Amino acid sequence: MKKIIDKTRKRLKRKASIRKKISGTPERPRLTIYKSNSHTYVQAIDDLAGATLAAASNLEKEHRDIGNKVAALEKLGGLIAERLKAKNVTAVVFDRNGYRYHGKVKAIADGARKAGISL
Repeated sequence: MKKIIDKTRKRLKRKASIRKKISGTPERPRLTIYKSNSHTYVQAIDDLAGATLAAASNLEKEHRDIGNKVAALEKLGGLIAERLKAKNVTAVVFDRNGYRYHGKVKAIADGARKAGISL
């Protein structure tokens, strides 16, 4: 149990360190990721206004087929990119939220890039 608490505490410490350095604006919002054991959530946030511009997850009813595996999460990156393009946003600041840039996090970023969003 202690190992799980320490892993979470370390991730939150990394997250705080990252958040000191980056911030989202209306022109270039912050694209942040949260991973649970069964679902993955992606949001584009304007920190100046304190508002979420777009969000996507594999928990949404019409996108439950995406799954939570690395190969499928590239579609989730494409989905958030399409929603951002609809709001005329072409560039974002990528916030990995304390996670390593590897596996699921990298797949989402690559999917967004392929769909035309500059990270």
